[in-house]
Amino acid sequence: MKSPSASVLPYVDTKPVGSADFYFAVNATFRFILGRLGREGWIRYLEEMGRGYFDPVNRQWSRDGLAGLARYWREFFQAEPNAVVNVVELPDRVEVRVSECPAIKHLRAGQREIVREYCQHCFYLGSARAEAAGLTMRLAGGNGSCCHTFAPAATGLAPQDLQQIREATS
Repeated sequence: MKSPSASVLPYVDTKPVGSADFYFAVNATFRFILGRLGREGWIRYLEEMGRGYFDPVNRQWSRDGLAGLARYWREFFQAEPNAVVNVVELPDRVEVRVSECPAIKHLRAGQREIVREYCQHCFYLGSARAEAAGLTMRLAGGNGSCCHTFAPAATGLAPQDLQQIREATS
């Protein structure tokens, strides 16, 4: 561990190798976009990323259905440092139950000021991805634990209530 005097930065990076610091970059990027483009611009950014950048995965979800989606989320969270997640396959949906969000945990451990909209990004990004795959996505919870629900569009999930997504706090 570096001593505080060894760096001009206000934090110390103690992990030897890994991707957890990516969360710092995501949080800072969200802060920048929200400051420059506002909330609507940030939502547009997430939706375009969900449809464009994630197109290969979205097509895979469309092709492989809920079983493929569940497999994707299991592998995704296996690669996330400190994630405590259970992916549950139900007959008409997949629930990604996040007991401990690796991003929120890492941002807090790093004493970062978390963008309050941080947890909403999962909805806007996930919803755009789901829609591209012929699915719907809903999110409940946030601020460290949540549940992402993915279902075929025909399932008729209730519309997303944004009040069900808690703001993130540091």
